[in-house]
Formats: sequence, C-alpha cells, structure tokens
Amino acid sequence: MLAVIVLVEFKPAFIGWAWSRFVLGRLPLLGTPGLRFTKVLGSGHEGGFGVRPSATRQGLFLIFDTEANADRFLNSSRLMKAYTSRSRELFSCKLLAYSCKGSWSGQSMTLQGREPTQGPIAALTRASIRPTKALDFWRHAPPAETSLGQAEGCLIAVGLGEAPLLRQATFSIWESAEAMNNYARSGAHLQAIRAALGGGHFSESMFVRFQPIAARGVWKGKVFR
Repeated sequence: MLAVIVLVEFKPAFIGWAWSRFVLGRLPLLGTPGLRFTKVLGSGHEGGFGVRPSATRQGLFLIFDTEANADRFLNSSRLMKAYTSRSRELFSCKLLAYSCKGSWSGQSMTLQGREPTQGPIAALTRASIRPTKALDFWRHAPPAETSLGQAEGCLIAVGLGEAPLLRQATFSIWESAEAMNNYARSGAHLQAIRAALGGGHFSESMFVRFQPIAARGVWKGKVFR
C-alpha cells in the first residue's frame, strides 16, 4: 500500500466549496480506483495546531493499493482538478511507510518503504482523544506544537484533524531522520508524549514514519518539486 497526503489552501472565493468537503466527506472519492482508506481533514488556523479552525486550509490522507492508482488520482482525477483550480496553494506527496505503531479507524499501514539512510523522512501522528482527557491533553499540546514548527530541519509541519478537539493529527516532513529524532527527544515534545501516554489520553492512536517520494507543489510559500 502507498499513502498520499494532500494539503490545500483554498482561494477565499471558494470557502463555501471548501466547507462542503466536510459535509460530503468520502462521497466524492467513492469509486476511485484502488482507494483503500480515506480521511478528509480540517486544519488549525494558518495550518497550525491550535483549537481555532482554519477557514481555508484542509488536507486529505489516502491509502491506495498501488502507486499507479495513486498517480492516476493525483494526475488526472476530476476531484484533484477541482482542488487545483480552487486553490491558492496545493501540496501533495506519496509516502511509503517503514514504521507504524497503532491504527486509525482500525486501519494500520503495511510496511513497504525502508528507513532512508540519508535525505528526507515524513511522520504522521494521529490520535482519538478521550473526552475526559481533552482538557489535560490540550494543556500540554501547544508548547510541543510551537516547538515543532520552529524545529531545525523541519520542512513542513501542519496540524490536521477529523473532528475539533478530539480527533487530531500532525503531519511533518524532515530533512533527515536525525533531525526528527532530535526533535522527538526534545523537552516540550517529550513531556507532551509522556503525559499523553502516561495519562491514558488516547482511545486509539497511530504513529507512522514514511519515506516520502515525489513531493510537489507549494505549502506556506515553500516550493517542492
């Protein structure tokens, strides 16, 4: 299996169309050849991690059975053409998982990639937060998330979510595994992870590392080819 992440910032004139994505959910993707898993995701303000939602930024996380079907979706599907024509910025990346712990709506990742010995890696962290633990989780989250966006070697960091406050995800791309590991072992992030795991904050979680291939587009002014 091969994962695809799509990040989009919509032009203001298309905010209504953008919000309709949440209402329609998976429906526009039904019948997509080879599509095995779909998540339509919102984002925090300015693509960040806080509780304030963004009116213009969204994401898709998809799993395909083959790279050919992923390419067909990215390059020629009617839906991607619709996203492209309505976007101010659009970024996509194909991802091969080489490490996965946990699941997302019962779906885990088949490991196919290899940990890169050099060059970029990507990470996805997602969790369903127990309602009784939400307040404590969000008390620890902001310092870790702020440090992520400022971390050395971080090329992309975006906060995503299926539902406000309780179903959250973070996607990031790093210059190297070393850069990501240095962040993962840093103060604010390490404290947040220890608090979340030790406090039983999650009813379900998934932590995946990927080998990114064919990253392209623009996100927050940064161009990828």
